[in-house]
Formats: sequence, C-alpha cells, structure tokens
Amino acid sequence: MPSDPPPPPPKLTRHVQPLGPRVLVRILKDPDRLESGLFLPEGAKENTRQALLGEVVEVARTMPKVGYDYDEDDEPDDEGEEDNANFGENVSGIPLGAKVLFGKHRGLSVPWDESLRVVDVRYLLAIVDEISEDKIQ
Repeated sequence: MPSDPPPPPPKLTRHVQPLGPRVLVRILKDPDRLESGLFLPEGAKENTRQALLGEVVEVARTMPKVGYDYDEDDEPDDEGEEDNANFGENVSGIPLGAKVLFGKHRGLSVPWDESLRVVDVRYLLAIVDEISEDKIQ
C-alpha cells in the first residue's frame, strides 16, 4: 500500500529586523538605457559603478519591552506615524523609505533575496533626494 506524499511545507513570510546601527536596503536597478539612448548590458553597468542606489525598507528599532501588552489606546498619536509603532522607535538615524547611496561591496546580501542587503549605517555614503526638473529653479 503506497503511502501518501508528505504535505508541502507552509509558505513563509520573513521580516528582517536589523540590529544595531544597520538598515535593510533594497537595491534599485539602474535603467538599461542611458539618456542618450545607448543600451548598457548588465556586465558593463557592474564594471563601471562604484556605488549602488537603494531604498531603506527597514531600520534598526528599539524593541518593545518583553511582556508588555499593547492596548487599543496605544495607537500612534501623530498623523503619519507608522502603524507598526509597537516595533519600537527608529534608532538607525536613517528615515524609512529613504533612498541611499552605498559602496557596491558594502553590506551583507540576504540569502533568500539578492536585491536585499543589510548595511551598517557608517557605510552609507549619502541620502539621495529625487527632485523633478520642474521643481528646480
């Protein structure tokens, strides 16, 4: 009598919480074409760049006290404050969602997603503000 195959493993969702002065950055892909219309293959882009542009998708936070029960009135007081305030306050010094520039060999790749890197704040070179041309005077 054949046995039933084992059930498939449950799907996982992972939340990476950086510790210490670190941030989780998703590397933003460069466009394949320059403004002049010239197409750049991936290898050529990698050989010429010294830094990567990324978006901060998670930051180091203070952790809530163990055993503390959150009540319904523990909701954020200010508008725009994150709904997940129970994760703690941002201690990285880098705003969540900021675009940042960092050296291409800095940070550690996340094993299950090559576009994610955990980067120490000291290796961030700059915060990049994107401003449309019509707003530049």
